[in-house]
Amino acid sequence: MTLVWVTGNSGTGKSTVCGVLRARGHVALDADEAGFSGWIDRVNGEVVTDPPCPVPRGWLDRYGWEIVRERVMTLAEESRSRIAFLCGSAENEADVLDLFDLIVCLVIDEDTLRQRLATRTTNPFGRHPEELAAVLMWNPRMRAIYERRGATIIDATKPVTEVVDSVIQAVQELRGGP
Repeated sequence: MTLVWVTGNSGTGKSTVCGVLRARGHVALDADEAGFSGWIDRVNGEVVTDPPCPVPRGWLDRYGWEIVRERVMTLAEESRSRIAFLCGSAENEADVLDLFDLIVCLVIDEDTLRQRLATRTTNPFGRHPEELAAVLMWNPRMRAIYERRGATIIDATKPVTEVVDSVIQAVQELRGGP
């Protein structure tokens, strides 16, 4: 089994990479769409079932996007005989990294990030000033954080087919060949 966490800041192309991996026949799940992640109230731990869109000023200070460890554990168990990719990002992902065999972090520059967030049609997060400020704050930190975690860093400003090829190559290197 190889379970791969494809992560990165909002707007780096995680969902797009997930779709291309699926189109190529791989087991690839988007943590945002497959019930792996959700908004949590940091004060009382309650799940937020109907978050505001866009978020109001100060909302991101109290609420966090978190991944559910039990859900990732189930995926790891179900994926014992195959390669599986889980694509997403969560503020508590350190709680699940031990379940992955490989971590891949997609990185992009600020200009590309701004352009992608302003023009993407699949996810509105990052367009509102409060959200954009949070995303821009985290962008320069991502590479250093994931390098410390031993992640494979991939320049996601390249064409998506090249990015996906790099993700697959990282898995092949981990497994000792094609």
